Amino acid sequence: MDSKNHLRCRVCGTRTHGRHDGGKTVAIRTLGLIGSGMIGSALARLAVAAGLDVVVSNSRAPETLADLVADLGEHGRAATPAEAARAGDLVVATVPLKAYPQLPAEALIDKIVIDTMNYYPERDGRIDELDAGRLPSSALVQRHLTGSRVVKAFNNIDFRRLFTSARPAGSPDRSALPIAGDDGSAKAKAARLLDALGYDSVDIGTLADSWRSEPGTPVYVQPYLAERPETLGQEEAQRWFFETPGVSVSAKQVKELTDQAVRHSAGDGLANPSQD
Repeated sequence: MDSKNHLRCRVCGTRTHGRHDGGKTVAIRTLGLIGSGMIGSALARLAVAAGLDVVVSNSRAPETLADLVADLGEHGRAATPAEAARAGDLVVATVPLKAYPQLPAEALIDKIVIDTMNYYPERDGRIDELDAGRLPSSALVQRHLTGSRVVKAFNNIDFRRLFTSARPAGSPDRSALPIAGDDGSAKAKAARLLDALGYDSVDIGTLADSWRSEPGTPVYVQPYLAERPETLGQEEAQRWFFETPGVSVSAKQVKELTDQAVRHSAGDGLANPSQD
């Protein structure tokens, strides 16, 4: 931040008076976040850097988010999940999947909800419908949020690369992320958010198609990571994870990778559930 009244966007580098989206008008002034873990915190920081107001929440109490709110500055505040849901022009649900029944369905009526959640049985417990491959996890979320329009996004990239790989529109090394949803206008608004935060988007279809970006698929996490040296010890590997820049993944590559996906039993993918 340049001063109290000016924000420098980390995505495109320009100075702004309040809201900024890299030169494009985006009808998203406030982003509500239900969940403030690693993905949620990264999205909150990107949103504030892009000039949005952010309302963060978690399963405990607003005061437990004091450190994050201090980092976000004047554009961030903490609230309850229901308050964050009501405040957001667009709302991100980024909690462990096992907690999706606790999402405030009434407060999310008529809202577009971006679902970043993934199914990790070792953390979430076994969910029969997902294990049987009858539906993807986002369909469970949509079934709970009957009055909302759910869009799957931000679920296939780790939290470090999500934050550090954001780039201005038109940058040759800008990455793309897949999105999926049943409502075209909701997907369009989600795509505008991705653009404001530093990413292109690739529409991979409806929520029924969202399995193509779930854990274990070709587009999940690995394409955005550099190749890790095999000789690293545990401490070196941790440092490598936090310090190594991401690999650019173009929209064309995302399309190719999602087209290559083969349906498997949900929860078979290897991943780090702490990312959520």
